[in-house]
Amino acid sequence: MKKFKFALVVPAIAILSACTGGHMSVGPDKTRDRGTDQKHLSQLQAGIWVDPNGCDHWIIDDGLEGYLSQRLDKFGKPVCSGVAPPTVATGPFKGGTSIPDTL
Repeated sequence: MKKFKFALVVPAIAILSACTGGHMSVGPDKTRDRGTDQKHLSQLQAGIWVDPNGCDHWIIDDGLEGYLSQRLDKFGKPVCSGVAPPTVATGPFKGGTSIPDTL
């Protein structure tokens, strides 16, 4: 039984240790894309995804990674513009990168 537990614990520790940094760690600045085409996120183009409730979310897809945040008005309330049907993304959210999105 001890060997079985050891065989489960060692790989779990190795997997978790891979999550703590490395050459592609995020670091304190979350406004920077640290992937293949490293650039500031403001250089990517955002679109709008409408959630099932009809409210807007900013969406960016740079081919390998995706970014999403709720669209809020100046008072912090959700914006529900009706720009697209629920669960649909619209706009140039795949623009601003040279990496193709194969999906």
